[in-house]
Amino acid sequence: MIARHAASDLAHRHYLSNGRRQGTYWTVGDVRNAPGRSMFVRLQPSPKGPPGKWTDAATGEHGDLLDVIRESLGLVNFRDVADEARAFLAMPDVESEQRPTMKPPSARTGSPEAARRLVAMSKPIIGTLVETYLRGRGITTLHGTAALQFHPHCYYRPDDHGPTTTLPAMIAAVTDLDGHLTGAHRTWLASDGTGKARVNTPRRAMGDLLGHAVRFGVPGSVMAAGEGIETTLSLRCAMPDMAMAAALSASHLAAILFPPNLRRLYVIRDRDPAGDGARDCLLERATDAGIEAIVLSPAMDDFNEDLRHFGLGAFRASIADQLMRKDCIRYLTEAA
Repeated sequence: MIARHAASDLAHRHYLSNGRRQGTYWTVGDVRNAPGRSMFVRLQPSPKGPPGKWTDAATGEHGDLLDVIRESLGLVNFRDVADEARAFLAMPDVESEQRPTMKPPSARTGSPEAARRLVAMSKPIIGTLVETYLRGRGITTLHGTAALQFHPHCYYRPDDHGPTTTLPAMIAAVTDLDGHLTGAHRTWLASDGTGKARVNTPRRAMGDLLGHAVRFGVPGSVMAAGEGIETTLSLRCAMPDMAMAAALSASHLAAILFPPNLRRLYVIRDRDPAGDGARDCLLERATDAGIEAIVLSPAMDDFNEDLRHFGLGAFRASIADQLMRKDCIRYLTEAA
């Protein structure tokens, strides 16, 4: 046990060389080895956890030694992180079972485990570039959006051989019907939050997505489901008390799983061939499951365009004409 504590101490001195020891903690500016004292690394076991765990009080980020190695060295693939950790600690190969604390190969890039780690290292969106980005798209109803997080330095690589950079990003947690995290979606943002980052693919998903979604609110007998996060959040501005889910793509919308108590589903349509196909498939599946399905169509290409172009009042009025009367009274009247 003493040797393990000493190894943890030496590792953090090595990778976080700009820090210094304070009692039972190693303090440094952040996980990327900036000077300062906002990040605390636990060097000895305590009721709060084992040695090696760390928390950044300024950003809310937290993790373990593997995260320190990854961030301080700018590594992306888990295999590279594991190789570096083994080299430093003189550990056996990753297949050996002598080190149960090492992450298994299932934590590879793009896996559900990688998604869980990314979400865990992100923080709430209020006061961040994510809030700036969403408000810039006319989305001002932000309560109940715990599924959205902010990561200030999310890795982005153009392709398998391109250079890796870090950019601010909106991180969306993808969950199953029981609330278990199965994946994550990243939207890389411009440095001032005024739009998406100027990269080839500013949106990417990771993990297990099929049937699951980014969820806002707890569904009862009525809910709405759409493709994109911004499209779904735009409808939520008009009906903040209706539970909604963003499936992230047309194909995943068509395959979204239904909560067991769902009786009526509003399908948020995008005006494109893929959106029409997802609509038709979802309508058929809902009907087969005994669920009443109603399509909500935008006047323009999608509901975010409607919200920004017409304003919330006119947007809400256009939605009212498409809702069941009792849902109009329950959701739109209360939101007015």
